[in-house]
Amino acid sequence: MIIDTTEVQTINSFFKLESLKEVYGLVWIFVPIFTLVLGITVGVLVIVWLERKISAAIQQRIGPEYAGPLGILQALADGTKLLLKEDLLPSRGNIRLFRVGPSIAVISILLSYLVIPFGYHLVLADLSIGVFLWIAISSIVPIGLLMSGYGSNNKYSFSGGLRAAAQSISYEIPLTICVLTISLLSNSSSTVDIIEAQSKYGFGGWNLWRQPIGFIVFIMSSLAECERLPFDLPEAEEELVAGYQTEYSGIKYGLFYLASYLNLLVSSLFVTIIYLGGWNFYIPYISITELFGINKMFRVFVIAISIFLTLAKAYLFLFLPITTRWTLPRMRMDQLLNLGWKFLLPISLGNLLLTTSSQLVSL
Repeated sequence: MIIDTTEVQTINSFFKLESLKEVYGLVWIFVPIFTLVLGITVGVLVIVWLERKISAAIQQRIGPEYAGPLGILQALADGTKLLLKEDLLPSRGNIRLFRVGPSIAVISILLSYLVIPFGYHLVLADLSIGVFLWIAISSIVPIGLLMSGYGSNNKYSFSGGLRAAAQSISYEIPLTICVLTISLLSNSSSTVDIIEAQSKYGFGGWNLWRQPIGFIVFIMSSLAECERLPFDLPEAEEELVAGYQTEYSGIKYGLFYLASYLNLLVSSLFVTIIYLGGWNFYIPYISITELFGINKMFRVFVIAISIFLTLAKAYLFLFLPITTRWTLPRMRMDQLLNLGWKFLLPISLGNLLLTTSSQLVSL
């Protein structure tokens, strides 16, 4: 059987084209992920700079100003310094747990960004259980902290890990109940559906106005989950040196530092999504969904605006945890647990009961 050379060239070019398509498909899968990771990294650097500038203003200081314009590169310089520092290991500690702990904390928080819509339907995974997936993933973080405390072979570190686990369990339950209440109001647990349910009524349809009690409980619980003052008992320097971070140095310490700010950004974004309408902005008689039907060029412009609005709301909310860090004193451990179990839990359950009753009456 004789095959023409032109046919062979055609077959070879076809296979090359198919292989290029496969490579292009694989690259296109990873492009959104790398873009998200890069955006998150920049967001964390901005949060660190904001916290230092705001805290300096509260204490009547200047703050960072030499590393880059207005000191914007100071966090990057600190990260580079931690990356180059020596990585010390405790001689009698459990080295495996000691090494794995920071990675578990960072990876579990990064996975939470999968279900966050940064703009109009701009989300990596629009799951029907989006908000509850975030809660499930965030509950893994205290396991990493407990592993770090136990693997350090240090009483201060182990006490910090135990405090982190107790604090997380105490405040995750009211947080979950608040999210369940919003899911009942929105008839969905998808983050995109929750935002669209608020957009039906404009600015007055935000869950902030429909669930003010749940909003307050959610903020307090999320601050406790992020271990921010006045809830930073796991790393209280007056009592535990640095808590579960005591034996860490170099890049592993930097991972804990990164995890705390990643968690803070996640909490602010979920406050924006659940209570502040997400990407929606209020124009009388016009919704952002209607703006998408005009033309393709204007659609890109609206996507950019929706991303800007989501991030603007999240960063405006960040002023609350930053200012509370420099204004409120630290609570005692018994006060922290009493607040979670004796006050926030009954209030969130009562709020859930009232919301369920009103939903049944409206049927």
